[in-house]
Amino acid sequence: MTPVDTASVTPAPFGILPDGQHVTVFTLTNRQGMQVKVLDFGAIISAIQVPDRDGTVADVVLGFERLEPYLANSAFLGAVIGRYGNRIAEGRFSLDGKDYQLAVNNAPNHLHGGNQGFHQVMWQAAPFTNDDAVGITFTRSSPDGEDGYPGKLDVTVVYELDNGNALSLRYHAVTDQATPINLTNHSYFNLAGQGTILGHEVAIDADRYLPVDAGSIPTGELAEVTGTPFDLRQSTLIGDSIALPHEQLRIGRGYDHNFVLNHQTEQGLKLAAMVRDPVSGRVMQVYTQEPGVQFYSGNFLDGSQHGKQGPIPYRGALCLETQHFPDSPNQSHFPNTILRPGQVYQTHTVYRFSAE
Repeated sequence: MTPVDTASVTPAPFGILPDGQHVTVFTLTNRQGMQVKVLDFGAIISAIQVPDRDGTVADVVLGFERLEPYLANSAFLGAVIGRYGNRIAEGRFSLDGKDYQLAVNNAPNHLHGGNQGFHQVMWQAAPFTNDDAVGITFTRSSPDGEDGYPGKLDVTVVYELDNGNALSLRYHAVTDQATPINLTNHSYFNLAGQGTILGHEVAIDADRYLPVDAGSIPTGELAEVTGTPFDLRQSTLIGDSIALPHEQLRIGRGYDHNFVLNHQTEQGLKLAAMVRDPVSGRVMQVYTQEPGVQFYSGNFLDGSQHGKQGPIPYRGALCLETQHFPDSPNQSHFPNTILRPGQVYQTHTVYRFSAE
């Protein structure tokens, strides 16, 4: 990767939606030469180019070369997820004495905002540059009733790439009616740039995790990780831990669980997770203000989708989705996910890349 004199944001056409809207891909380039590509459709991160220990650059996120596959993005590759990341049991919740029914798009449950969600809509994009970083500010207004959610929700998501190879995601929202909200990003990472993630090492700073039922809805228990394959407090080879016998791994077909992060804070960022590819030396650190992170090990990738380098293999990437807990509107002892008029939803996550 070659350093450049000036960081930049470069737009280019990426295709036309069926309704005639033109989609743009923005290439963020920092002074180190690291690049991140982002679409104004779904606010999708479509590429992240980072060097290994020898300076060889690889694209470390899954995505597509063309717009058309993103129109049926059932795996939510790279997209902003909203209004509610993860699952809500049977798509139902009650709020202030009123019952709501959301789309059931992951039978029998509601998943990642529904059939449209924030991943299948256009966002307004405003590029920016400053001395230390480049980025895009995305905005949209989600109307009352969209995907079944109450209230008009005005959302801003800022992607910022600094000169230290850190990609920052800042979320902001306000509403005119009480509504559940749990925004996240659904990028799939493979630090090798190819193959599977079984040779990756992962560490998650969590003493507890959320066991799930057969429908992947949390049981309500905050279970201790000690003595289980969910004890990832020390760097652990995914290929070893995912093969251990455990009922929760059987239910999830691998890791697809929310981890209860230690040292929770709403004021500052804390290191929540780290992924390392020993072969390339690439490292990704995840910092967040969120109380949880969903670790998903690509269990439903099956080669049927063709990404930038051909068929996407089983366990060909992993997700670390920083978020509040699944099904929180129905589980009162989970951290609150209801945003009310006059309140401001704000949260911040950073993915920092390096090589060792």
